[in-house]
Amino acid sequence: MPLDRGGKTEASEDAPLLDERLFFATQAAKPASRATKSAPTAKPAPTNVEAHYHGHRERLRDRYRDGGDAALADYEILELLLFRLIPRRDTKPIAKALLARFGTLGGVFGAPVNLLTEISGVGDAVALDLKLVASVAQRMLKSDLTGKPVLSSWKALIDYCHAAMAHEAREQFRLLFLDKRNALIADEVQGFGTIDHTPVYPREVVKRALELSASAVILVHNHPSGDPTPSRADIDMTKTIIDTAKPLGITVHDHVIIGKNGHVSFRALRLI
Repeated sequence: MPLDRGGKTEASEDAPLLDERLFFATQAAKPASRATKSAPTAKPAPTNVEAHYHGHRERLRDRYRDGGDAALADYEILELLLFRLIPRRDTKPIAKALLARFGTLGGVFGAPVNLLTEISGVGDAVALDLKLVASVAQRMLKSDLTGKPVLSSWKALIDYCHAAMAHEAREQFRLLFLDKRNALIADEVQGFGTIDHTPVYPREVVKRALELSASAVILVHNHPSGDPTPSRADIDMTKTIIDTAKPLGITVHDHVIIGKNGHVSFRALRLI
């Protein structure tokens, strides 16, 4: 290759151009190589994390096991029950909402299904389970009366009637039929009414007593307003039933009105 006077080749004039191309090609490649580096990724969330309320559930069960129901507040008793009905949810807010809405445990278990399901977290299945618990409690109280002289088990009778009727949204008229020993032979609801009235037919009361061979009957109805004070209509209706039953040898021992916070006995008030 021919040399110039400086000893350089003729092509040496193109060298700077080639060097620049190589330089810029190298620089362009560097960002690409950096871009291929993987970006740091977030650590995966831990799995099988125990819900915060699980430890609370165990502690509440321990308190109940060691101290019984006296160791727990009403909302905690209800919460403990809801553990079984709603296994994967914090039930404390639900228990407190139920008590805030219905006032007492009796009010919760006595509430109708349609009102229970208005509480967030309470569906049809949970509402029916709560009513089932109420039915079990009523059957337990009723079992203390069956076959025993009712007049000597008066507190048990009132406890049963209160559990069965105190929180009903409508009036219901219940008849307790007794045999010659005043033992309970039948417990029947003759009819339901409105919030403040139930139609009662004295002849039907007496007819049913004769069908059951009952010697006596106790009349029971509830006042959804909560006040068990008898009305004039209650007093007149009771007198009519007594007058209809007496000639047939059927005794009306009492008429009891059940309210949310108490009861009234016609016999105690000397209305019978």
